[in-house]
Amino acid sequence: MFALELEAMKNVRETYDLKNLWIMIPFVRTVTEMETVMKMVEQSGLKQGPDFKIWMMCEVPSNVILLEKFLELGIDGISIGSNDLTQLTLGVDRDNQTLAKTFDERDPAVVLSIQYVIKTCRKHNVTVSICGQAPSVYPEITEMMVKSGTTSVSVTPDMIIQTRKVIASVEKRLLLSNIIDR
Repeated sequence: MFALELEAMKNVRETYDLKNLWIMIPFVRTVTEMETVMKMVEQSGLKQGPDFKIWMMCEVPSNVILLEKFLELGIDGISIGSNDLTQLTLGVDRDNQTLAKTFDERDPAVVLSIQYVIKTCRKHNVTVSICGQAPSVYPEITEMMVKSGTTSVSVTPDMIIQTRKVIASVEKRLLLSNIIDR
């Protein structure tokens, strides 16, 4: 199935000259699994480079723990999947009525994981973003991400303006703090 998906992606990029179509690999469990995926991508004829990036979702605790090993493979970008990362870090199913109240992206274990991912990606000059409900629901998650150095934040359409205001406010405070600290 993955080989067919790669063939379709290659076809879209070549036939329609849509070079802005890149790949993001979800739910990678091990470094070896990501290595295998990257080899399959290369064997399909899709060449990683300036006009074809390979991104990985960071949504499994092993992604956080072994992030530097994953980045050594040459991944171009990381997208933090806050919903799955929270569920798997806390061992809760957000759709289970009994456990749903335990599901919280603001839990210290989740926040520390997100901060580590951002700082590690920045250290290695790798683009880092987030997808999931967290920044749309909790402005403090967006604020934490901006302070940590995230490249971008993805939110639901109804939260775009409010989130832009939060980001602008945090960036302004960071700039002012840097000026005052000089």
